[in-house]
Parts: sequence; C-alpha cells; structure tokens
Amino acid sequence: MNTATTDTGFSLTTTIADQRAGDFQSSLELDSAPSRPLKTLFVISSLAVGGAETLLVNTFRNFRKTHVIPSVACLKKKGLLGEAIENEFEVTENWLTNRFDLRVLPKLAHYIRRQKFDAVITVGAGDKMFWGRLCARLASVPVICSAVHSTGWPDVIGKLNRSLTPITDAYIGVAKSHGKFLTDYERFPANKVVVIPNGVDTDRFCPNAQSKREVREELGLSLRAPLVGIVASLRHEKNHTLFVQAARQVVDAIPNAHFIIIGEGPERQNILSTIESLNLTQHVRLLGNRFDTQRLLAALNVFVLTSHTEASPVSILEALSCGVPVVSTRVGSVAETVYDQWNGFTVEPGNGNEVSNRIIHLLRNPITAEKMGLNGREHVQEKGSLNNMVRLYEQLIHSIYAQKTQKSI
Repeated sequence: MNTATTDTGFSLTTTIADQRAGDFQSSLELDSAPSRPLKTLFVISSLAVGGAETLLVNTFRNFRKTHVIPSVACLKKKGLLGEAIENEFEVTENWLTNRFDLRVLPKLAHYIRRQKFDAVITVGAGDKMFWGRLCARLASVPVICSAVHSTGWPDVIGKLNRSLTPITDAYIGVAKSHGKFLTDYERFPANKVVVIPNGVDTDRFCPNAQSKREVREELGLSLRAPLVGIVASLRHEKNHTLFVQAARQVVDAIPNAHFIIIGEGPERQNILSTIESLNLTQHVRLLGNRFDTQRLLAALNVFVLTSHTEASPVSILEALSCGVPVVSTRVGSVAETVYDQWNGFTVEPGNGNEVSNRIIHLLRNPITAEKMGLNGREHVQEKGSLNNMVRLYEQLIHSIYAQKTQKSI
C-alpha cells in the first residue's frame, strides 16, 4: 500500500506503489452507514444527452442515501437529462452567461455556502472545472475534486485551471491509462490523481432477444438483417464519417446489412451529406438522442466506435454489457476494455478498411461474435459495473472529508 500526502494536508491510499497507474481504493470502509450522508454538489455545463452526462445521472440514482446526497449545478441550461431528473434531485441552471462571467463567483459561492455542501465535484474540463472549484473554495467546502472525462482542454481555460491545483483535493481519471495521461502529459501532481473506472448498470444493459426482434420491426428490417451501431455525440472527434465510409464497404460485401447512429450534435448535416454521397440512405439511419439506448444496443450484432480521441467511452461498456462485440479505434483507454480478438477488435485510428474488415468478419462468423459478446459481458460484470464505480466515489468523498475535517462520520 502506498500513501500519498497531498498539498492540502490529507492522504490518499492506493493499492499499488505507482498511484499514477492505480485504481483508487480508500482506507475508509463504508460497508456500514456513516453517521450522516455528505451533501455533494456536482458542477457541469449542462445535462444534455451524452455519455458523461448519462453516467452522472446513473451515478446519482445509485448513491446510497445514507452515504451521499447529490445535487447538480448546470452552469448553462439543464438539458434534457437535467429536466428528466429534477423531480428526483436538486438541479439548478443558468449560473454562467459566458465562460468569463465574474458574476458567477458571488452567486454560486453563496448558494454552495447556504446549502452547506460538504463536497463539490466538477465534471469535465474547461469553465465548469475552473468556476466550480473556485466557488467551492470561496464557500469553504471541505472536499473539492475534479472528475476529468477528457484528454485535454482549451489552452486559456487550461492555464486558469492549473492555477487552482493547490486547492484541489483530487483529480479523478476514468481508467488506468487515463490517470497516467493526466500525470505524464497534463502534468497533474501524481499524488492528487486517482482513478475510478467508469461503470454501467449491468442489469439494465443486458442481452435481450426481444429487443433484437422489436428494434428490427420498428426499423422495418428483416429479423435476420445484420445491424451495426454507434453511440456517440455527433462531433468531429467521434469521426462518424469513418463509420459511414466503413458502412459502404460492409454493404458492398453484405447487402442486407444496416447501420444506426445514436446521438445528436453539430456534425449531423455533414454526416447526412456523407450518407447521401455514398448512396447509403437505405442502409444508415440517424436516430438522434434516445432514452432507450439499452434496447438499441441489445439489438445490435456489432457495436463500432471510430473516434479520433477518447478517455474511457461508456458506450463501449454498455455494448459489451449487452453481450455485443465491439470494433473500436485504439485510442485512449479502449484497449483496457476491448481485448483484441477476445471481446472485439481494436484498429488503428482512421483505418476505415480495417474497421469494415472487422465488422464483416463478425457478421460472417456469428458463433465467434456471440462468444466475444459473452466474454465482453463477463468482463463488464467483473470490472466495469456501475455499483463498483459508485461505491468508490462514496469512499473517495468520505475519506477526504474525514481526513480534512478530522471527523469520523
């Protein structure tokens, strides 16, 4: 066991000597209920429909009420997910008119102080990471952390964010390689970086033969039609163009193959144009944002992710949990989840031929695909469950609070 003491005067205990590559495990046992739950505010730009946002909502719903009482401050609009959960949790919005709106300081700090939050955790990089931590410090919050779901941020905000390192108790990475990236490349202090791997609800995301039939019927497809999908915001870094180009090659080899794109974003028109230019309008469909992702994933034969960059994509965990093999570009921490030729395939970023060849192989070898899917679900159940992730968050929050306040709760 290695104990690393931070600049703020408490220690984080990890299970391996090199914390930069390690998953966080607190020395504080929380199997029994503490004397009171800790009120925790999560600061985010908006709860629009996206991977990190959906994961946050699922985390909220799985916190034990005896351990953590979560609230969320959306610096901008609540978003669709924010509106969906505002009857379950306290959700506030419109704290910031622009990223340099100084009025957020007295307003948000006063709110944090008035509500007596015990912890503030910013979610994502950029302005929410800066304003959330600064306001928490002004409000004298005991626990200040940043959950970092990306691999970088804009330079201007980045410099401001780095200046707040002394007041930050922990930077939370989402995979071992991501934690190493945060220390080696982003230069966060190694003794402040902890890793809590992303997780999914394996009861909700599970194999479902009924979904395979229903989704195909809804799409007007044959029950035997191969179905390939991607779940990702329609942004440039997700590289949907490569997905569509690979679809063209797959359809040339397997004419009854169909593809679905789940998500919304600024690249929608460009994606539609690519679909039309490749004469794929009868084979590729954009379904937009959906709240039944588990049904759609369970209906797939193959899940694909073609991103240029990633940290630890939740969509891959969701697909594997549904028993669906994955073909993904080898970026971020994907190789920690997709084991090549065991539960899917990893390919070089930008290599459309390799993507299409792997999809074709899986569609033509259903027994192999099924075995990979079973391996994938087993992996997620053992190492990527939502329950494990939520418990580690509870431990982290309580451990830091106890050590900084010297209170046993």
